[in-house]
Amino acid sequence: MNNLKKIGMKTHAIFAAVFILLIAIDRITKQYAATQVIKGDVTIWDGVLKFKYLENRGAAWGLFENAFWLFYIVTFIVIIIMAYMYSKISFDKKFHFLRFLLIMLCAGAVGNFIDRALYKYVIDFIYIEFIDFPVFNVADIYVTVSVLLLVFALFFIYNKEPLFEAKKESQNDENIDSVDKMSDSEKEENNDEL
Repeated sequence: MNNLKKIGMKTHAIFAAVFILLIAIDRITKQYAATQVIKGDVTIWDGVLKFKYLENRGAAWGLFENAFWLFYIVTFIVIIIMAYMYSKISFDKKFHFLRFLLIMLCAGAVGNFIDRALYKYVIDFIYIEFIDFPVFNVADIYVTVSVLLLVFALFFIYNKEPLFEAKKESQNDENIDSVDKMSDSEKEENNDEL
């Protein structure tokens, strides 16, 4: 197995573990909300932040209430696009942040998808009281933060970087590359042999 494949497998394993961890955090917090917060609001910081149980049957701010088929389709499309982008990004370490953001976005989409599939609603419980912001959950944080950081990263961090690895078009390209890397003496030896 060549070095690039080893790096790729290690990178995929690490980000798969991060993906599972992010979903686990979302599930654990929603389970807490469904078993404890449902009994009554929990004040975290008086007048600022509280946990308040809510069953959201729509999207953000209750939009598209009970449109489950729409959420399933959109979630599926988002995951396919993010997985495709993830698979095409270079394994260079400088792109790990971008990979993390894609994983975070997918974890948020999957976290809320699990709720919709299991309950036909999403469990929301985080309420920012001082600005009367709509109640949300950890998966919503993943989606919002990752989208904002993706936009920032693509415009300001990776704006001059080739994000995707160029694939070799044929074996001939690989042969040309290997000839280009040969020293002049090696090229002369190969010509003498011919």
